[in-house]
Amino acid sequence: MTDPSQDRVAGDFRDKLTIETPEQTVLEFEIAGIGSRFLALAFDTLIQILLGIGLLLVMVIVGVALPDSAKSEIWVIALIVIAYFVLYFGYFAIFEVIWNGQTPGKKKEGLRVIKDSGRPITPSEAVGRNLMRIVDQMPLFYAIGIGSVLLSRQNKRLGDFVVGTIVVHEKSLVDVKPVWRSQFAGQTAPTTTYGSERLTPEEFALIEAFLNRRDSLPGDVRFSMADQIAKQIRPKLTLPAGELFYAEKLLEVVAQERRSSAGYS
Repeated sequence: MTDPSQDRVAGDFRDKLTIETPEQTVLEFEIAGIGSRFLALAFDTLIQILLGIGLLLVMVIVGVALPDSAKSEIWVIALIVIAYFVLYFGYFAIFEVIWNGQTPGKKKEGLRVIKDSGRPITPSEAVGRNLMRIVDQMPLFYAIGIGSVLLSRQNKRLGDFVVGTIVVHEKSLVDVKPVWRSQFAGQTAPTTTYGSERLTPEEFALIEAFLNRRDSLPGDVRFSMADQIAKQIRPKLTLPAGELFYAEKLLEVVAQERRSSAGYS
């Protein structure tokens, strides 16, 4: 059973979201505060304004080309309203769908929208949370949304509450902590030596990052990433003759060996 919880590390005033998945993998995320979210929104708003100016210029050009009789047609007015609605609300939803929870502003600030369970958001959830901006922005300058973030323990606006999402800081690979739990936890690790000590710290950090995040990745991305990392480290390893590993299993045993030799598991 997934158990999301929020904790504050001693001496660290940043809010954390710690999730233990059914696969016994511990994921830890730093929750985005109102300051970083505001900066992301400001950057996205600037892009929207520039796009809006471009759209206005296109409309002026098209309007000049249209005959006078067509300029007052209801469909022209409807197209203008729809275009600006899509620009204002669709901008966020479209980017969060195609960029897996990020907009240009969130990407710039290192933020991402995820599910409370740590999973990626779905297209319908991206659309749902952004349609709630209609309410969050009321009565002026996102007053309701800001109030909701300030009152929420996990800095959620109404759109996040409705679809069960949360905005977190992206972690760089070197910052990911080795919190995944191997199948050998509490047991004697295998005695086979694979030569993990020949891996660089960066390669080990990459393996740990993948193992920490794998359960939040789509299946095809997870398989592809494991395969690429395994191909990168395999030439440095000493693999027993006749012993075959699929990519993810290889990363697990190598990480377990490296962690055991470092004195933690």
